Amino acid sequence: MQHVLSEYIELLPPSIQEVLEVLLRNPLYVSYATTLLSALTIGYILWQVRQIPFLDPKEFKPLKLVKKEYVNHNTLWMRFALSTKHQRLGLPIGQHMTFLAKDENGKDVYRSYTPVSDDQQRGSVDFVIKVYPQGKMSQVLNSLQVGQYIKVKGPKGRLEYKPNMKRHIGMLAGGTGVTPMYQVLNAILKNPADKTQVSLIFGNIAEEDILLRKELDSLAQAHPHQLKVLYVLDKPPKDWKGGAGYITPDMIKSNLPAPGPDSLVLRCGPPPMVDAMKKHLDSLGYSADMQFQF
Repeated sequence: MQHVLSEYIELLPPSIQEVLEVLLRNPLYVSYATTLLSALTIGYILWQVRQIPFLDPKEFKPLKLVKKEYVNHNTLWMRFALSTKHQRLGLPIGQHMTFLAKDENGKDVYRSYTPVSDDQQRGSVDFVIKVYPQGKMSQVLNSLQVGQYIKVKGPKGRLEYKPNMKRHIGMLAGGTGVTPMYQVLNAILKNPADKTQVSLIFGNIAEEDILLRKELDSLAQAHPHQLKVLYVLDKPPKDWKGGAGYITPDMIKSNLPAPGPDSLVLRCGPPPMVDAMKKHLDSLGYSADMQFQF
């Protein structure tokens, strides 16, 4: 009996092991200790199960769509359920995950996405998805109904953000390229110990295309000394107070951190946009290790 109990005791943290071993040495407390051990073991195993993240970097797993709504004329907000209501996604800050689906011809379609919910959210994960007429994955997601599944795998990516890894981080985003930026800046601003300064230049075609604007404006208002946001529109309205046209080297120079070992500029958006931003950054003196493209 003592040998069997010892096997279960070994599953528990050292401090609890010591208490139980003392009780088991006294015949008067063996029954009490056995009952306590059973309860603690079950509780500890359940706690351990809750710590297992949903994502698997080697295997695609099904995510169930539980809520879906349009946030503007061509953008969806989607919530997917994890395996249990206590589970975390398991996605480090700065990384993304791969979606797998079948197109109308039955061929595999892959696409990388970054959630807008943080990794402390339990039981579910949220995405903002822009629907493109020719976008195979976005069309699949647009047609996905509540209760249906999509397969995902991860985490993946070359950047894993750590608090205070840089003094100042600049961000250049276009369209849905803002989602990994939002993930990083939200993590920074939620951590009182992280003093990193963040400057975001966010380019879009029209004002109604600006994703997560309410959330970004709220964060900028709550952290005026740590987060600065400049919206740039290709087709601005008459009373527009932000940037107009394409993002230029002068905009970068005026709004993002200067090149240096303590600064980093992140890029994400449509290929033509990020290619242009790389050329701008190169011309302004940002070395390769001062830039990162999602």
